[in-house]
Amino acid sequence: GETRWLETLDKSRGVAARYVVHVPLANRHAPALVEAQAAFDRVVGVRDILSWDPDPARRFAARDGIMDDPGWRAGLSLLAGHRLVFDLMVFPRQLAGSARLAAAYPDQFFVLNHCGSPIDRDSDGMRAWREGVRRLSQCDNVAIKISDLVAYDHDWTLDSLKPVVMHCIDCFGTRRAMFGSDFPVAGLHASFDAVYDSFKAIACELSADEQTALFFGNARRIYRLDGMSSAGLLPA
Repeated sequence: GETRWLETLDKSRGVAARYVVHVPLANRHAPALVEAQAAFDRVVGVRDILSWDPDPARRFAARDGIMDDPGWRAGLSLLAGHRLVFDLMVFPRQLAGSARLAAAYPDQFFVLNHCGSPIDRDSDGMRAWREGVRRLSQCDNVAIKISDLVAYDHDWTLDSLKPVVMHCIDCFGTRRAMFGSDFPVAGLHASFDAVYDSFKAIACELSADEQTALFFGNARRIYRLDGMSSAGLLPA
């Protein structure tokens, strides 16, 4: 229903040019749901949120271990045949399992959302996050979306964001990383301009080609945004 509604929106300004849709991959109707969504040309990916934490106040998934469930994996296996990316939203404690998942499905392309959600900001938590991101980056069929860092760093500054961003780029390289605003959700903790200006300030040390890849080129390639112009999207 929502995808059909999106199709009615004006696309002349590039808004909603491509969709990443939700499909509950463990659902017995997943094959029909994937087939129906893939019939829309603008659908380029699927997300089924897996983020689970022992603290009920922090978890998004109903249960732990979903990515190891045979029924869920059967649903995941349907995506590659339709050229659909899987947007992977997990917490750092799940990054090792995510690496095993990506290795088990080499024909499926994954995009790790929100830098792997570095939610535990103490030294042990950030160390676990860094190790998990580096391990997952060793899978060539995974890219990373550098987005919504302010969700886990409400009192953020440029100095607090930069090490997180640069670790992601160091691990994945500038060919498998992309900036994302995650608006309107990120608007709870920052303005769009503040987020974008932070990305520009951090990326200014990179080459022009690397900046183009991070701000535009990689997203265009991975999410099949063919025909879109980078005008207005790149740092001045």
